[in-house]
Amino acid sequence: MDERDLDMIEEKVVEEEIEDIEDDEEIPEGIETTLPADQMIENDIVKEIKDSFLDYSMSVIVARALPDLRDGLKPVHRRILYSMYESGITPDKPHVKSARTVGNVMGVYHPHGDSSIYEAMVRMAQDFSYRYPLVDGHGNFGSMDGDGAAAMRYTEARLSKISLEMTRDIKKDTVDFVDNFDATRKEPSVLPSKFPNILVNGTMGIAVGMATNIPPHNLREVVNGCVAVLDNPEIELDELMTHVKGPDFPTGAIILGNSGIRQAYGTGKGSITIRGKVEIQEKQNHSLIVITEIPYGVNKKELQTKIAELVRDKVIDGIADLHEETNIENGIKIVVTCKKDANPNVILNNLYKSTPLQMTYGINLLMLDNGIPRTLGLRDILIKYTDY
Repeated sequence: MDERDLDMIEEKVVEEEIEDIEDDEEIPEGIETTLPADQMIENDIVKEIKDSFLDYSMSVIVARALPDLRDGLKPVHRRILYSMYESGITPDKPHVKSARTVGNVMGVYHPHGDSSIYEAMVRMAQDFSYRYPLVDGHGNFGSMDGDGAAAMRYTEARLSKISLEMTRDIKKDTVDFVDNFDATRKEPSVLPSKFPNILVNGTMGIAVGMATNIPPHNLREVVNGCVAVLDNPEIELDELMTHVKGPDFPTGAIILGNSGIRQAYGTGKGSITIRGKVEIQEKQNHSLIVITEIPYGVNKKELQTKIAELVRDKVIDGIADLHEETNIENGIKIVVTCKKDANPNVILNNLYKSTPLQMTYGINLLMLDNGIPRTLGLRDILIKYTDY
């Protein structure tokens, strides 16, 4: 096919498009059927794809996936809390249907899917996900067995008491407000958080080309760390770690060693090993391995399924029975019954090796610092927060 044939095909396509637009009407004289040369812009397709993908990446990084250092929130969480505060759904008022809050957030501040908004709100209400839940949920908000929350039309929610410290004095010109998506309302660019939520509740998120994984911490320890930084801005990391000793997960468990914590606090990246809390109880003719705390983020039901599979496949010998005695009053309790002549310590070591009862948790202290993604150490985070 030569150039003349290509020109003929192009002219035919243009003519057909014009006929469709004009509904078969004749084209008046003087109307150009092609774009004038001075209005055409030539662009390299590789450059166009690079620029477009970069714009998309920055949008995901800044406006969706990474938390702000100052209040520790992503935009969707910030909008949920502010919408509930603005609507008066505070701890001293009755719970309100979750669907109402999700509708307000989606219609006024966050023009995305209702399911993503509700999932974010559900997570803020789970005491096994957040060290200090920011939403007080009423109804089925999921469980450590991986059960999903009930539909938003069934559950109810309001702000938790600690969330009031995230929004306190917000109407006293403490933070900047920006236009919402359609410029009909104003929303805060950041909440005037009275405590360093970025460390207290932590977060996790996957952006384009980067990810964050910030563990939760004890509120008292982090506040003591802030005071220590205020007293001595040149404080050394080792001294600071006498106040902030390490992550404090809502599900408990034990962190093995201190080197991983120090590396993460010093460089912003590191990994720690978390082991479930276990007690060996001796009975008359057998032993019991009682699990009372499991690592953060581990699905309790999947843990038991994994143990059962290892017993079935004869990877672990010496287990006679596995059952659960978890209740609201006493918390988690998974009981592994050992056979008569089995060594419970050997079985326990095999459980650590082959199940999520022991796991590695990667810490990545990546956050937005004045809109720029940065990986920061503990001292830098507390200094920047206290400056804020």
